[in-house]
Amino acid sequence: MSELLQRVTALATLAKQSARAVALSSTATRTTALMAAAKAVRAHAEKILSANQQDLAQAKVKGLTEAMTDRLRLDTSRLEDIAAACEAVAKLPDPVGEVVESWDRPNGLKIVRRRVPLGLVAIIFESRPNVTVDAAALCLKSGNACILRGGSEAVHTNIALAESFAEGLKAVGFPTAAVTLLPFTEREAVPALGSLRGIVDIIVPRGGPGLIEAVVNSAKVPVIKHDAGICHIYVHAKADLKMAERIIINAKCQRPSACNAAETVLVDKSIAAEFLPALGAALSAHKTEVRGCEQTQKFISAAKRATDQDYRTEHLELIINIKVVDGLEAAVSHIETLGSHHSDAIITSDESVARQFLAQIDSACVYWNASTRFTDGGEFGFGAEVGISTDRLHARGPMGLRELTTWKFEVTGTGQIR
Repeated sequence: MSELLQRVTALATLAKQSARAVALSSTATRTTALMAAAKAVRAHAEKILSANQQDLAQAKVKGLTEAMTDRLRLDTSRLEDIAAACEAVAKLPDPVGEVVESWDRPNGLKIVRRRVPLGLVAIIFESRPNVTVDAAALCLKSGNACILRGGSEAVHTNIALAESFAEGLKAVGFPTAAVTLLPFTEREAVPALGSLRGIVDIIVPRGGPGLIEAVVNSAKVPVIKHDAGICHIYVHAKADLKMAERIIINAKCQRPSACNAAETVLVDKSIAAEFLPALGAALSAHKTEVRGCEQTQKFISAAKRATDQDYRTEHLELIINIKVVDGLEAAVSHIETLGSHHSDAIITSDESVARQFLAQIDSACVYWNASTRFTDGGEFGFGAEVGISTDRLHARGPMGLRELTTWKFEVTGTGQIR
């Protein structure tokens, strides 16, 4: 066993040992611990922001893209959002112990399906230091322990956040090992963590395609993941064009580095001549590069010709693809062929068409007259999320508290035998 694997195993084992105490703790205890952790994050704001400046300086040296740097950056407002999200999770209903369903059998057995924690959840992520607190809060509230491995680009920020969080837990007597951050960033730590079958119960990778592929290919424990966020907005012939423009600008430009940002706009050919010039001007005002099909270029002179690869790319910056399509069927075909089943939207006043779109698009989140940027645990009322799942088993879409639980069957009898 390598030295690194030994270190990872030792930390994961301590976290696993705390998982039972977390699972058996009361709702009030976990809520108090999370409120104390949020308070500690606020109290250590200066330390956390100073650590973040170290990481930002290194990001510049390393030549990180603006999208990656934006994901990494913290300021007073973003740090307050992190603390507030922790408090929001603390106040959410506790899913642990919830009866999902119950029934009686003809032989008199009473069966209850009840929610229980997953155990030790490993979360591997890049750039966004808010994941440190979001993931810890969600795991603790749902009765789980967690072990976190952030990227090297955010190591100082993540350590400062984790130390502050742990100080809050310690202040109220909660086991600090329940939130364990791996303090080293060697790449070998990822397969090491994924090899710990019997210790780690589930892994959630949160990052780019390279990270997710590395986790999936090496893990020996179950993985819940999302593939690329290639999100679409289809502007139907009966769309409110002002609404469509406003939604597209929000979905692409408000935070282009997010996985729920729109990457491709599909425009019905019957409205292309009217809609595209105005959309092109609005995108230009937001310094967004347009890559479009031949018809798009007729109406947006600054548009570059889109390649097949553009339509398969999660740009994560101010670049958007536009394609003119011949109706709903063509739009659905494009999304199902080139999309990533993350988040896709239709803009229309025709309810019948909207319902067809919602039924036919096989994505984790589908929207009618709303921005794809709402695919977010906080926006869904989950308080936060540990990730967005595009898988089809166990969890799909933003992963909140319920997605961090499983269930067990409690069977009560009066002496029955089979």
